[in-house]
Amino acid sequence: MRFAAVPAVLIGFAAAPAAGPAAAQTPAAPAETRAPARAENPNVAMAFQLFAPTSEARRAAIRHFTDRADADAIPALIQALRFVRSAADAQSLIDALTELAGENPSEAEGGGWAGWQRWLEAHPEIRPFEGFATFKSGLYAQIDPDFLLFLREGVAHEIRLEEIVWGGVVKDGIPALTNPKRIAAAEADYLTEEELVFGVEIDGDARAYPLRILDWHEMLNDVVGGVPVSLAYCTLCGSGVLFETRLPGRDAHFVFGSSGFLYRSNKLMYDTETNSLWNQFTGRPVVGPLTGSGIELSTRPVVIASWADWRARHPDTTVLSLDTGHVRDYTPGRPYGGYFASPDLMFPARVEDDALAPKEYVFALRSSGTEKAWPLALFERSPVINDVAGAVPLTLLGAPETRTVRAYRTRGEAFEPGDRPDLLRLGDAQWRVEEAALIGPTGERYARLPGHIAYWFAWSGYFGDVGERAAAP
Repeated sequence: MRFAAVPAVLIGFAAAPAAGPAAAQTPAAPAETRAPARAENPNVAMAFQLFAPTSEARRAAIRHFTDRADADAIPALIQALRFVRSAADAQSLIDALTELAGENPSEAEGGGWAGWQRWLEAHPEIRPFEGFATFKSGLYAQIDPDFLLFLREGVAHEIRLEEIVWGGVVKDGIPALTNPKRIAAAEADYLTEEELVFGVEIDGDARAYPLRILDWHEMLNDVVGGVPVSLAYCTLCGSGVLFETRLPGRDAHFVFGSSGFLYRSNKLMYDTETNSLWNQFTGRPVVGPLTGSGIELSTRPVVIASWADWRARHPDTTVLSLDTGHVRDYTPGRPYGGYFASPDLMFPARVEDDALAPKEYVFALRSSGTEKAWPLALFERSPVINDVAGAVPLTLLGAPETRTVRAYRTRGEAFEPGDRPDLLRLGDAQWRVEEAALIGPTGERYARLPGHIAYWFAWSGYFGDVGERAAAP
């Protein structure tokens, strides 16, 4: 669960922290990760002065940056605006930002910090002053010293550090589940028939990961069918992506956790080996030692399904136990029910393609040569869609009410719904719908393609320029 308060150590602009079940006790940081000296660079020193205990000192810092008349101060001022306490302080910052930028964010982008953060996203030509990383890392080290594992002066990065925002929790404040306890389906009396689970099956090993549990943990590291995987679930962008975490040439597979940071309303996960930050949606390291390595995790098929449907298809499935080692209220929808029901984003991100509503669900085809998205509403017309992604013919089966979609590579045949949900018809023949493949009457196999559900704003933000989208209904 995320909360928008900040610790009282940011005394100038900060509010007191809110209590929440996702808050975690932060371990002491190693000495080498503690905040660097602030006064070596005058701009860095004045940026920290934006958080001074007196309004006179804070306004003197603002005047320092407006007198310089350089737009390179805009990212630092936006950072301060995030933690503003009073309307007067907010207005002083906004006036300074407007003077330096020569404009205000449009009404469509909204006002305040969120509007200016979206404005910054739209202006990649704005570069922060030298030492901005020292300022930003030192600032966030006051919230959690462990944030210095991710952000520090000189860290390699392929995304703008000024666009990384705090998600409201400390490092591992949303704790990952690693090799969690599982129980047999018959023992899972806490689940109702209609509840949604992430379903994964590899080499006959079927696992169910209920959303009511993953809503609280967002990262799951497991070994399914002998394959190390991570289910990276970004509640903010509605996507649970199943990554294979064993890479050729590496001795150990990656294990991931939640950093506490976001990028364009998408979680930045981190690997426990190098503390690099990774984009949850693309499976690429974007900040830290692995940046520029060329590593990109492969995705595997995962499906969202009702517990009743998954259990009927996989009677031998195991499912997560409520005994996770963490004290949480695992009532369905407890941490994010309001967000899921709202059309609004919780954190700022530009949505430039308005073909669909920002939080409309799509099925995203992944790791298949072409990124393509299908609005779930298309499956209201028919549960079976025969289509092409790039040059790849495929058949998709979907049930929008449960966000269930499976995609299979075909040879361009026109499949139709079969006599049961686990069957497809091709002429007079019935094909079995299995997790790994479509199975024809004489043993033909059409392999499953990897993909997952996501909100439109996330898919269009990362793949809108290079991917394809099926026509909206």
